[in-house]
Amino acid sequence: MAYSKLEKLVIDGATPIAAEVGCYIYDVEYVKEGGARYLRIYADKEDGGISLDECEVINRAMCEFMDEKDPIKENYILEVSSPGVERKLRTPQHFEKYMGRTVDVGLYKAIDGSKTVTGDLMGYADEKIVIALTDNELELPLGETTFVKLHFDF
Repeated sequence: MAYSKLEKLVIDGATPIAAEVGCYIYDVEYVKEGGARYLRIYADKEDGGISLDECEVINRAMCEFMDEKDPIKENYILEVSSPGVERKLRTPQHFEKYMGRTVDVGLYKAIDGSKTVTGDLMGYADEKIVIALTDNELELPLGETTFVKLHFDF
């Protein structure tokens, strides 16, 4: 799933900022929800996850970066947070990193009456994923999915 021009700009600006505090940028999204626009930056660390203090440092620096670049003309809310345990998988790096893990996949068209499937991520290539279900494997083009995220049992 490709990033927009704005999302790429934000990733490029946030990456060195996050690196200064020992973190990396996991994902970025610019969305409209309930009349408000949100620019969300998801940052993480390899060992133990990102802290609230680290999110705050990245947020403050990104506020300055965004004010300087001024790529968004309408009002928006900037959020910096962890991608969480049910993190979305969007990039080839995400799919490779979580190969073999259980994922939830949202579908535009129902399969066997359901618009969500849960299974193990077994493959990723050419914008297609392979999900191992209980009794078979399912190959899905990413263009037919609404989301792919790590599964977590609460």
